[in-house]
Amino acid sequence: MAKDASFDVVSEVDLQEVRNAVDQASREIAQRFDFKNTGSAVELTEQGDKPTIVVRSNTEQKVKDCVKVLEEKLVKRKIAIKALEPGKIEPAAGGTARQTLTINQGISTEKAKEIVKFVKDMKTKAQASVQGDQVRITSKSRDTLQEIIEALRSNDFGIPLQYTNYR
Repeated sequence: MAKDASFDVVSEVDLQEVRNAVDQASREIAQRFDFKNTGSAVELTEQGDKPTIVVRSNTEQKVKDCVKVLEEKLVKRKIAIKALEPGKIEPAAGGTARQTLTINQGISTEKAKEIVKFVKDMKTKAQASVQGDQVRITSKSRDTLQEIIEALRSNDFGIPLQYTNYR
């Protein structure tokens, strides 16, 4: 008898690539004329379990401009912008502004339940189960698994998804 095939749905971000993108954005901001004397900076901090990117500048608009530069660098390094959860732009010390962008790693319980429900609603012969911060999908048919991956790709869950451990 054939063993069930399965794959895991995960949401992971390559932190080394994020670090590289932040470094590139910092260099570009330091060199660009429109950011001269604005005190603009982009830095990666790892507070607690979630890494965050803090963007600072002298005005709210400059913070938005810095975030655009950062997003360009992230896209070039194949990091999904969906992985960032932007906080509000807040006033900071000395009349400056700052924004904190949280980098989401893993699939939250709510998103995992949403994915499981989505797979069940497809009415295929497959089982989906939440395992920590990922979702495992199993089926006797590899074709069914391929269909599910295609369907998941075409649906927007608001987070970047990858498909791993396909066997």
